[in-house]
Amino acid sequence: MEIGYFPGCSLHSTATEFDMSVKAVCNALDVHLTEIPDWNCCGASAAHETSEELGFALPYLNLVKAEKAQLGTVLSPCPSCFSHLIETHDKVSENNEILNRLKDVTEIDTAYQGSVQNRHVLDFLHDDVGVDVIREKVTNPLEGLKTVCYYGCLTRLPGVSFDAIENPMTMETLVEALGAEALDWSHKTECCGASLSITRTEVALRLGREILEAAKRAEAQCIVVVCPLCQSNLDTRQAAINRKYGGSYALPIVYLTQLMGMAFGVPKSDLGFDKHLMSPAGLF
Repeated sequence: MEIGYFPGCSLHSTATEFDMSVKAVCNALDVHLTEIPDWNCCGASAAHETSEELGFALPYLNLVKAEKAQLGTVLSPCPSCFSHLIETHDKVSENNEILNRLKDVTEIDTAYQGSVQNRHVLDFLHDDVGVDVIREKVTNPLEGLKTVCYYGCLTRLPGVSFDAIENPMTMETLVEALGAEALDWSHKTECCGASLSITRTEVALRLGREILEAAKRAEAQCIVVVCPLCQSNLDTRQAAINRKYGGSYALPIVYLTQLMGMAFGVPKSDLGFDKHLMSPAGLF
């Protein structure tokens, strides 16, 4: 299978382990990824606050570039990037006035024809690859590993509709296909405050503590994520949360694709575990 790939800014900077593990897992599943040629930032998550038009123009450019490269399906691991691409795709497919305006703003001769199928990691792995295929690829079942799956709020953004809004279960299905246990818990779709991590740090610390405490109550050994902002916020803020609230949290925040890589027998060095502050070494 050959598909397009939009890593976005995070996966080429602060979330390189997500990029590494996505590529390693896709390679194990015989999926060939081709990056959108000369891709640009999609504007997540600040562009729309500056200008709604800019918020659509940036992802529009990527859609046109993907279409010109004949990339029929584009995988965007970051849920915010995915949401921006799919919302823009829907807007221009439904409204010729917006399409023509974006064509003028971006100064691209050819208008987007609407041929790109946008996918996030979750729906791509669950629906396009298939749970049975993933289960068959497991050579190192993660038996005994107790996890909680954290979707956060970005997988609930406009245009994202591949799972239930209030109680999504796609990630749990994939985790259990790897042999691990996906525990029931209370905070799977709660916001971690990543967007306020710099401007209102106290809010991010409070929200992060609530999520960590909920995972602790569930007796989870790690939190599984599919969002680079959630991973970074929950991983890097635990020391500050401990100082502020007198806790002792040291919970690994791991990407779903990292767990998949371990279950598939991919070397740890190819999955970026050394990038984490809260080491997941004890999980395996």
